[in-house]
Amino acid sequence: MNKTRGQLEAEICEAVIKFEKEYMGRGPVETKAYLIDDMVLVRLKNVLTQAELRLADSGGTKDGRELIKRVRITLLEQGRHLLESAIESILGVRVRSLHTDISTVTGERVILFSLVSTPQYVQGGKTP
Repeated sequence: MNKTRGQLEAEICEAVIKFEKEYMGRGPVETKAYLIDDMVLVRLKNVLTQAELRLADSGGTKDGRELIKRVRITLLEQGRHLLESAIESILGVRVRSLHTDISTVTGERVILFSLVSTPQYVQGGKTP
């Protein structure tokens, strides 16, 4: 692989943003990806729609927030293969598992991909 860690992280961000826009219906305002050994951590900011934000803030009950979390996690699970394929294509490494959570308070989502091995990338002209 002739790409740097930064280039791979940027490609991962693009793939996750594309997935969020095309599959979930709305893209995040900001996305960061981090390659950490055999894991990829993706942090997305402001992913909730205006309707979801209103539902999350409805009368101080937990029902709206729990509903949003369940729906978002279910939707991601149904499109999981698309997201995993994109990550595998970028890194050349199979995804072992995917974990996610979303905050209905901040509108932030995190996605953690566990990989079967550490991806290779160029760093200062050398491969780690």
